Amino acid sequence: MGRKKKSIDRGIAPDPKYNSVVVSKFVNRMMWDGKRSIGINLINDAFEEIRKKTGEEPLDIFLKAIDNVKPKLEVKSRRVGGATYQVPVEIRETRREALAMRWLIKAARSRNGHGMGERLAAELLDAFNRSGTAMKKSEDTFKMAEANKAFAHYRW
Repeated sequence: MGRKKKSIDRGIAPDPKYNSVVVSKFVNRMMWDGKRSIGINLINDAFEEIRKKTGEEPLDIFLKAIDNVKPKLEVKSRRVGGATYQVPVEIRETRREALAMRWLIKAARSRNGHGMGERLAAELLDAFNRSGTAMKKSEDTFKMAEANKAFAHYRW
C-alpha cells in the first residue's frame, strides 16, 4: 500500500482543429523533444492525404483505424514454481488505446515514403482496411494470447 496520495488525472485538452481528445493524445505520443507544432502539422498533412485518397472524413478513418489496431488480450509473464508462463490477460481501455497509437506511430516511422505525413496516412489507411504492420502486430499479440490460453488459470 503506497503512502503517497493517488495521482490526479488532469485529463488532456481536445485538439483545437478536430475537437478530439484522441487526436491530441496521438500528437503527444508522436512528439519528439516537445515539438508539438511539428506533430500537429504531421497529423494535418496525414489527414489531408487521407481526404485526397478516399474523399471521406479523415477523423472517422483515423478513429476506426485506431479501433481496428487496439488489442483485446496480451500476455504477461508469471513466475510459478521456478517456471515462467506467458499468461493471457485482458487489457484495460486506456492501455489498449496507448498500444494502438504506439504501434501505428512505430509502423509509420519504419515505412518507406517521402514524408512522415504521407507515411502516417498510408499506415492509417492500411489499419482502416485491416492490413499493414500495426495491424499485424495486433493480430500477433492476440494469437500469442490465444496460444497460451492453457495458462489462463495462473491469472491473478
